[in-house]
Amino acid sequence: MNVLMFGWEFPPHILGGLGTASYGLTRGLAHQGDVNITFCLPLPRGDEDQSFLKIVGMNTVPVVWRNPDYSYLQSRYPWMDPDDYYRFRDHIYADFNYIGTDDLGCIGFSGRYPENLHEEINNYSIVAGVVARTMDFDIIHSHDWLTYPAGIHAKQVSGKPLVIHVHATDFDRSRGNVNPTVYAIEKNGMDYADHIMCVSELTRQTVINKYHQDPRKVSTMHNAVEPLSREIQDIEPIEHNGEKWVTFLGRITMQKGPEYFVEAASMVLGRTNDIRFCMAGSGDMMNDMIMLAAERGIADRFHFPGFMKGRQVYECLKASDVYVMPSVSEPFGISPLEAMQCCVPTIISKQSGCAEILEKCIKVDYWDIHAMADAIYSICTNHSLYDYLKEEGKKEVDAITWDKVGEKILYRYNKMLGWR
Repeated sequence: MNVLMFGWEFPPHILGGLGTASYGLTRGLAHQGDVNITFCLPLPRGDEDQSFLKIVGMNTVPVVWRNPDYSYLQSRYPWMDPDDYYRFRDHIYADFNYIGTDDLGCIGFSGRYPENLHEEINNYSIVAGVVARTMDFDIIHSHDWLTYPAGIHAKQVSGKPLVIHVHATDFDRSRGNVNPTVYAIEKNGMDYADHIMCVSELTRQTVINKYHQDPRKVSTMHNAVEPLSREIQDIEPIEHNGEKWVTFLGRITMQKGPEYFVEAASMVLGRTNDIRFCMAGSGDMMNDMIMLAAERGIADRFHFPGFMKGRQVYECLKASDVYVMPSVSEPFGISPLEAMQCCVPTIISKQSGCAEILEKCIKVDYWDIHAMADAIYSICTNHSLYDYLKEEGKKEVDAITWDKVGEKILYRYNKMLGWR
């Protein structure tokens, strides 16, 4: 089976959970055998793992005719087969000279979430038309709203079925203050999709009720985690001279509920002074959280190390005694699973998708800072509770694998194509 996937992030260059999920999902799917995945990415850097899929850089697909030398293409994009460039060039389907392109006739992409994001989404869908006319594939799979227009275009060009994967909706990102443009893109993708995969039942219900989709074409496809590499397993936890460390790790935005973490921390520090709190990440509420910690008189017990990725994430987790994810609306939330892999007792909000599949953790309502503070204090002071959550949490999450997710996705593909 040949799968054409559209994504926006892929490790090692990630900005959030979307890239991590895209990697795990594609790897788990590839492990099912006889599945060839072409993964389209706005701006690959050449250091992505392509051992189990092929990555197409949308910034290397021409939309305006050029005739560069083979050797020049090799020097510009050493990770790309120059023959692919010429094949794409032969399938340019319209005059796109009005769009700003480089000397190879390709559109530039930031690979991030810039101010002109909607322009990049549109340009990405234009390039998708060239890719869809060139590649041989059986099914289309689009990850998150940024790539829905690309998936729709590919479906219109090829007539092949479209799966969209809802990693989040704007209802999650905005706490209900939905951007009408984003909502329209999301709903259009769902309307055109032959099947909609959601990362949780929580998200599935949002898709059905807020986007008015037929429940029969919407399924739940929970996320999972990759087994820890030997390099990560061998990281030695940092000792903190008898103090306990409690960590929040993620985007510091209103969706993630950082203010509830700070308020709960203030309540805990009203009982003891032997605990430190770490808010790792970046986001538009970071300065507000620094100010809130200062206003509560706990700035000397709070640390803001900034954005982390790769090994840094695991170093931070392994140095923690408790991990807290107080998200207001979390479609899934992979980070608690990563924490539990590292034997870190975990507290999550009941408003998170991962709460549907995790049992060996403590669940509280995001707004219940009293319950959150009690849970933090109990784990830090009750050795039996700490040991139980540490050991049983790791056992539970080790059984939640991407290979199992890949098996379910392949089953869904086969059912859609009438192959099973």
